[in-house]
Order: sequence, then structure tokens, then C-alpha cells
Amino acid sequence: MNPDRALRRSRLKLLALITVFALPMLAAWVMVTWRVGIPEQRTAHGELSPEVPLLAEWPLNELPLSLQTNDWILAFDCGTECDAQADQWWRLHRALGREADRISRLRIGGQATEPLPGETLAQWAEVPEWRSPGKLWVLDPQGMAAVSYTEGVDAADVLDDVQQLLDMNPQPPGSVDAEVAKR
Repeated sequence: MNPDRALRRSRLKLLALITVFALPMLAAWVMVTWRVGIPEQRTAHGELSPEVPLLAEWPLNELPLSLQTNDWILAFDCGTECDAQADQWWRLHRALGREADRISRLRIGGQATEPLPGETLAQWAEVPEWRSPGKLWVLDPQGMAAVSYTEGVDAADVLDDVQQLLDMNPQPPGSVDAEVAKR
């Protein structure tokens, strides 16, 4: 084979290889710069709340021991219709089906003496500035607020977000529930 032809062939292969790796980067740059091909749909219905501290730092009278697990937590601040809110979030909890055991509920405030099944009661020791009556927070297993919702949010939207969070964050392999699910 002619050495000049072999050199040209090697250069073409190198150019093709560079093109294969550079073309996706060029396409991504075009998509970001001119907003072409980027979906406009919204997947989360809640809001991010970076100002909310970890659950362990919340000014509650006492943090119940039942919440110091590796569960996700639905924490809601009872506003005006506390019993109706508690019932709504209890129904949402049940709607999760087999994933319901990965969620705990924390009701803060209100006049309830008996919690609903799967619910923990707490009271504010002092009112933090980031608090707002009727607010709902979804807390991750480390106690960080993943998403928050204002009063009057549709429970179906919260259910959609919680299911997505649980799907994206599967049970750790060593957990008891993960072992039962394998059988």
C-alpha cells in the first residue's frame, strides 16, 4: 500500500473519531444557547427550600425518637383546618402502597391529642422565620428539606413528587425492607 494513502486514511479515521466525540458537545451547546429541543414540562410541583435547616435543628419541643430513622418524612405545619390536613396527608401516605413504609409523617402544631396511624405529633418551641402555617415539607432521610409546598396544594401533585423521589432514591441494599422485597 502506498504510504501517502495510508497516512491519508489514518487522518480520516482520526477526523471521524474526533467528529464522533465533538458532535454531541456541539449539539448540546446549540440546545443550551438557542433553547432548541429542551423540554418545557415541569416535573416537580413543589419548591426548593434551601433556607430550611435540617430537621434536627428545627425549634421543636422535642424531636420524637420515631423520626430518627432512615425514612423520608412528610412534615406539615397545621394551619387552620388541622384535622382535614392530617386526614389528607394520611390518605396520601396510604396511596403510596408498598412504598408507604418508607415515609413517616410529622404533624407540627394543632390541638390533636391522638395521632393518626403512622403519624408523629410535635409542637413548635419557638416559631422560626421560615415557617408558614399550612406548609408541607418533604424531608430526605438525612433531615434536609427536599421540596416544600404552600397551603392548599393538591395532594395528587404531592403524591406525584413523592413517588418520583422514592423511585429515584431506592432503598439501600442492606435495609430490612430491601431484603424482604427480594424474596
